[in-house]
Amino acid sequence: MPIRTLESLGELGGKRVIVRCDLNVPLKDGQITDDGRIRASIPTLTKLIDAGARVVIVSHLGRPDGAPDPRYSLEPVAVRLAELLDRPVAFATDTVGDSATAVVGGLGDGDVALLENLRFNPEETSKDAAVRASFAGQLASFADAFVSDGFGVVHRKQASVFELADALPSAAGLLIEQELGVLERLTVTPERPYTVVLGGSKVSDKLSVIDALLPKVDTLLIGGGMLFTFLVAQGHKVASSLLEEDQVEVVREYLSRAKELGVEIVLPTDIVVASAFSADAEYEVAPSDAIELTPFGDKGLGLDIGPETSARFAEVIAGSKTVFWNGPMGVFELAPFAAGTKAVAAALASFDGFGVVGGGDSAAAVRALGFDDDQFGHISTGGGASLEFLEGKRLPGLEVLGWQQ
Repeated sequence: MPIRTLESLGELGGKRVIVRCDLNVPLKDGQITDDGRIRASIPTLTKLIDAGARVVIVSHLGRPDGAPDPRYSLEPVAVRLAELLDRPVAFATDTVGDSATAVVGGLGDGDVALLENLRFNPEETSKDAAVRASFAGQLASFADAFVSDGFGVVHRKQASVFELADALPSAAGLLIEQELGVLERLTVTPERPYTVVLGGSKVSDKLSVIDALLPKVDTLLIGGGMLFTFLVAQGHKVASSLLEEDQVEVVREYLSRAKELGVEIVLPTDIVVASAFSADAEYEVAPSDAIELTPFGDKGLGLDIGPETSARFAEVIAGSKTVFWNGPMGVFELAPFAAGTKAVAAALASFDGFGVVGGGDSAAAVRALGFDDDQFGHISTGGGASLEFLEGKRLPGLEVLGWQQ
């Protein structure tokens, strides 16, 4: 069954529509440092506004542990939303209390309100379905229909994602439609050669996606902290670099399986090794099979892929038709160790095929390194949801909208 779309809700003029967005943006000193997720929500909100709906937005931000915490207030998001929508956005200082009731009650056709952080209420993420359903019922009392548009949370069974969709006539927003189209293009009809670039810190976070993708891809490029477990699986020493010893045998099995399937796993041939985890640490480039032979000895830390590897990864990407990238190649937040991630981003931004940046740290990295969203085929708003989709897992926030994988 296809997912229910906005059109399934019929005429929305004059109706109150509650929209679950993912506005979980990074903040520093109360200022938004990356508004990508806010901008991604604008097409759906604009469509509802133009239809004359009374729009009530809900979202979470951070992990406030089920109680109000000013560090995680959505008020800065309301300000940015108003700028992007070019219209006022009323802000409620609670989620289901007196402020929310008054703000929602004051909406006219085409007006917009944002309620305070959902996770200030412990019921939102409760393990008890009855508790979640009760909270969802309170939210549902504010609206005539529900639109789910927070792709970054559809893999979670939470009140505003799952139970709220059950409590009201519900449909997917434009962002979720777009994300699904992209992911189905990656899993059902990818143009070949198909390359997947995986990075990030832990190989254990990516084992399921490697397992699911091995039969479907032509090439896997491995970077980030996870690469060192692969190097150890090949018999190399990695000094004090990040290593998951309990995954070494699993990685050996994947290397063997890839060979049987004819899938090329490309591992780094050179590594940027540092004396410490610091932007001003001493560092040098070493062959990936000689990390302990740097002046730092067994104290050395591998913090990025080297220039030879960056060039090789860029070459593979350039020769591909489809590329999915999830996870930075190094500690991109520290300038001396950002070159590998920047090289992959530049290659993905300039190649002629269909390139997808798989959300999370990868999306943050490309923006922090100065790239624009429109330089890529697609930047996902949900790293975890994207990976779980690719792994073939059930996503409750989509299934409740009628979708079946």
